[in-house]
Amino acid sequence: MNTWRVLAGAASVVYTGINSSSRSIVQHAYRCSSGFRSFSTGKALHTDFYKDLEAQFKAFREKAAAAMPSSDWNPVELTPGLPPERTDVLIVGGGVLGWSIAYWLKKKERMRNGIRVVVVEKDTTYSQASTVLSAGGIRQQFSLPENIYLSMESADFMRNINEHLSVLNDDPVDLQFNHSGYLFLASENGAAIMEENYSTQRHAGAKVTLLSPTQLKEKFPWINTDGVALASYGLENEGWFDPWTLLNAFRRKAMSMGVYQCNGEVTGFRYSTYPVTTDGDSMDVKRIKYVNVRMPNSIEYQPVECAIVVNAAGANSGKVAEMAGIGFGPKDTMAGIPVPVEPRKRYIYVLHCPDGPGLDTPFLIDYSGVYLRREGLGGNYIAGMSPEQEDEPDTGDLEVDHEFFKEKIWPLLAHRAPAFESLKLIHKSPRVRKQATACRARWWIQPS
Repeated sequence: MNTWRVLAGAASVVYTGINSSSRSIVQHAYRCSSGFRSFSTGKALHTDFYKDLEAQFKAFREKAAAAMPSSDWNPVELTPGLPPERTDVLIVGGGVLGWSIAYWLKKKERMRNGIRVVVVEKDTTYSQASTVLSAGGIRQQFSLPENIYLSMESADFMRNINEHLSVLNDDPVDLQFNHSGYLFLASENGAAIMEENYSTQRHAGAKVTLLSPTQLKEKFPWINTDGVALASYGLENEGWFDPWTLLNAFRRKAMSMGVYQCNGEVTGFRYSTYPVTTDGDSMDVKRIKYVNVRMPNSIEYQPVECAIVVNAAGANSGKVAEMAGIGFGPKDTMAGIPVPVEPRKRYIYVLHCPDGPGLDTPFLIDYSGVYLRREGLGGNYIAGMSPEQEDEPDTGDLEVDHEFFKEKIWPLLAHRAPAFESLKLIHKSPRVRKQATACRARWWIQPS
């Protein structure tokens, strides 16, 4: 009983201090309404009030801890990391795309703090994020001009990244950009399409070249050209980089520009509905007013009022759109069309091959679907392959399928690059990174 009397007495001190300080602010604000000079003085008093309030809260916490030394309960501790109650733009997803959007929004604002941006990410460790589990490749060898132009601009941005994403007094950004190019191999059936894509790429300004099997063998002697009718090789602005570094560079720069980072999960939307008539047809239009953000490891959530919501949730973008009712409207209407994004599970295997091609390794894409690239300078490589449509793995099971490598990837890889032929598995690392759209397993292999 004495313990609760101590707490009650401390609480009355806090509330008394709040009431007396509040009366002082109201009276002072009334006196200051007649002039600008007095208004600036009121701002200082407002700051003093919060400083005094925090000091009283601190004293209250110390008394509570002294009264209950064996408990870590804190009666006045607020939930840390709560997002602001209002924002202009809320971005769902803090991967490289979400933080890039946040950066460009702040970059384009006409005045400092002209727009408030909040990025909500449920996993700030990024242990299951598509961004950091990807192969980190960049290329211009596409079939659509739009993709080619976008990639060329991205390559230029990354080449001069410190002109865009440097932060004062922080270390320069080093993406570890390997300009080794992409090498696509085509069979007789795909040669005509490769020539057509090559024409589109050259017309858009991409630096690519076509290689015959003989030229391919001369440039990359370690490649078995059996079955290859034509090859396409990127000469500039292609290769791979460290996606984790790029993500952190965007995040660091955006936060330095005033973007707010929130560790939480978007669980739903509150929106208003109003009718709109166009061309004689009436339809109900929904406008999002609040986004419910749930705090990690808690049932508590914070409603955030916003004007614009950006869906940058990656593989979960379809689910986020469903929360807003997208795809559940009448058929043959925009509201009835779901966002065509769903999770797909993929595996990336890390290989160790001391007798591999080494530095003379581009990002190889075989017409069988197998890909290979170098990983660092220690004789390591990564390889992977997308399964057939009927063999798509269940995304509910995020375990890495090691048999997929041995049965599907390894024979094709060893055929195209004989250096990987006489290898045996000597170790399987238990440290497996899993994600709905990309999984990574570590395999150590050496010559038999």
